[in-house]
Amino acid sequence: MKPPPQDDIAAQSRGKRNVEADKRRSILGSILVSVVLFVPQTAFSAETPYKIRIGFPSLAFSYMPFYIAQEKGIYKKYNIESEYIQMGTTIQPQAVVAGNINYFTSVSTGISAAVAGLPLVIVISFCDGSPWVLVTNKDINKPQDLIGKTVALSGVRTSPYYFFQAFLKKSEINEKEVSTINTGGTADSFRALTSNRVVATVLTPPFDDKAVSLGYKKFMQLGDLADIPYVGLVTSQNEIKSNRESVRRTVAAVIDSLAWLRVNRAESVKMIVDKFKVNQTEAENTYATLIKLLNKDGRLNPKVARGYIDILRQERPIPADFDIQKAVDFSMLPPTR
Repeated sequence: MKPPPQDDIAAQSRGKRNVEADKRRSILGSILVSVVLFVPQTAFSAETPYKIRIGFPSLAFSYMPFYIAQEKGIYKKYNIESEYIQMGTTIQPQAVVAGNINYFTSVSTGISAAVAGLPLVIVISFCDGSPWVLVTNKDINKPQDLIGKTVALSGVRTSPYYFFQAFLKKSEINEKEVSTINTGGTADSFRALTSNRVVATVLTPPFDDKAVSLGYKKFMQLGDLADIPYVGLVTSQNEIKSNRESVRRTVAAVIDSLAWLRVNRAESVKMIVDKFKVNQTEAENTYATLIKLLNKDGRLNPKVARGYIDILRQERPIPADFDIQKAVDFSMLPPTR
């Protein structure tokens, strides 16, 4: 038998190559189809992270839910990138309105600014009490010993300021008889006390216990002297209008952080030890105090709100029909049970 002509061999070879190329194209096409079908659930559906900035005056145990949200990956669960900015409490409302930050955490400051006309809204308020304590040096034995002395407070119209005012009123001391300095935050007030710049200050855990370990004393618990809201999230009306989904996710992340805090005692205590440089006992006490303060629904206690507005009325005119509901929006919280 004669061997096939060279042209036929070349043609057969080209045919085989074409078949193999077709197979490769078919396989590649299948892969591409699979990728296209899969991508919408992954890369194509990946959202641009929601970026938020929250203002804090200083390190404080009441901000533990926010530390947890950032350090335990809870913000990431909601596709949030967070940045914490240290700034004085008194400038935070204007910073939110101007868009420099998205939130601050002092509910009392938020109400005070809203009463003054700023377009601010409280979206969560997760504490029903206040743990503020008047801490003094060992030479202060009665309220009158503070006359002519200097006391450190976080700032004018902050919670420590109003609680100290209530203390002076209860003690029948004229506020002009006691000097005060504004420190900007609890951690700085602690440093003012322990550096002997002042004879007393208003602190929260764990700074109060830490001061006691250094030879200072808890002079009086102040939380029951006045109705003053504590910690939550305050934002602007414009933020809710323009970035509602971001606000919703941020609130949800804080709710999750509160739940994490409640069920992870040991790890929470360790965070307090590491973050505040306190011992195990001090951290345990701080954790217990915080858990007692937390409410169940993230909503502002109406009694506390009314009491605080009455305090504000003593220093400025506020319309009798002022409605606190105009300064809150709890629609993004889970339904109450």
